[in-house]
Amino acid sequence: MTSSRPYIARAIYDWILENDCTPYILVDTARKGVEVPREYVKDNQIVLNISPAAVRAMHMENDVITFDGRFGGEALTIVVPIDALMAIYARENGQGMVFEVEPIAESEEDVSPHFELEAVPVPESQEAPVEKEEQSDKTPRKPGRPNLKVVK
Repeated sequence: MTSSRPYIARAIYDWILENDCTPYILVDTARKGVEVPREYVKDNQIVLNISPAAVRAMHMENDVITFDGRFGGEALTIVVPIDALMAIYARENGQGMVFEVEPIAESEEDVSPHFELEAVPVPESQEAPVEKEEQSDKTPRKPGRPNLKVVK
């Protein structure tokens, strides 16, 4: 029989969305074929927000989950083989499912810690504003207490 993991993951994803919650996935980045921004990986794991508002072109196939996401203002294509999916849950209440960890095959143990990610073209209307570059020339603001003004 084929793995039930992709079917259960799709069902839980739909259930989370129908209950107006935000679906998150926990990914084992040590698995072969995982393509995520490595600077966000901690202890060979990464948590990804896969809500429709956070990603584009998401496909949950029987062998892989793919989508386009933005990290630090850069659009990237994310690839998560289904065997690297460790959990899918709702951010708001933690309800969801943790999947059984399958042993890594010997052929997967030599996985390089760095993956090449493909940049995704972004329409001009969604590109990050240039204002940030202009602000970087100014002296950085001191972190401190936020100031708000009451406008009547």
